[in-house]
Amino acid sequence: MRLWLRGLLLQTLRSFRGFCGSPGQQAPLPTPPKIVATWEAISLGRQPVPEYFNFAHDVLDVWSQMEKAGHRPPNPAFWWVDGMGAEVRWSFEELGRQSRKAANVLGGVCGLQSGDRMMLVLPRIPEWWLVSVACMRTGAVMIPGVSQLTEKDLKYRLQVSRAKTIITSDSLAPQVDAISADCPSLQTKVLVSDLSRPGWIDFREHLREASAEHTCVRTKSQDPLAIYFTSGTTGAPKMVEHSQCSYGLGFLGTGKYMSRFNEKDSNIQVQNLT
Repeated sequence: MRLWLRGLLLQTLRSFRGFCGSPGQQAPLPTPPKIVATWEAISLGRQPVPEYFNFAHDVLDVWSQMEKAGHRPPNPAFWWVDGMGAEVRWSFEELGRQSRKAANVLGGVCGLQSGDRMMLVLPRIPEWWLVSVACMRTGAVMIPGVSQLTEKDLKYRLQVSRAKTIITSDSLAPQVDAISADCPSLQTKVLVSDLSRPGWIDFREHLREASAEHTCVRTKSQDPLAIYFTSGTTGAPKMVEHSQCSYGLGFLGTGKYMSRFNEKDSNIQVQNLT
């Protein structure tokens, strides 16, 4: 599987405080050197973190504008290949469009609002990234989990996090059904599959029917974006929160100085899809 999504963060963050401005106000496109210099200054503490930041709005949508204007290389935004050779390859415009549709699913049939917690337990299929970006657009807080989680693991995480929604695949749906009665905060179960299941929302069906028009919420840099659970090696797993901006700050050093990414590179990840 190939993915170029994280590389966006290394080149794209805007320096303008309050960039998530009022609808209809479009800021001029930045130049890549200015973007990099500004983000490095922020990561090194030489410039304050912007008060408002949203990856989907300030990075993905800006790259889409630059793509349309011919101001960036023709690299795909997202390139996924499965073990049989099937590919999903999206431009920045298409990734933005699909993630806006996913955001409408989360805010519509799932009923999620900004600040609500949502557990995401999927193999690394394209829907994983769509839901991740959709959470940024809606302000919902995603709680990622691996497909190897047991029934006990799922129950503990749902109870402790008080997640309102879980999005998962066929392999874990029976375990979720078995413990859902013990998770009072869980209101919506969403299935990513070509098959249907009683009591579950069909994500792919609703994604196909969803509108591609969506207004991104205005999030502050320190608003929560994701909650990860620790491994629980020395005790019960604990929740660790990432903010809307901490992902960018965290990946800059790794991407720029260790991996030496630039705007023409592709980031290849190889993962098990089971």
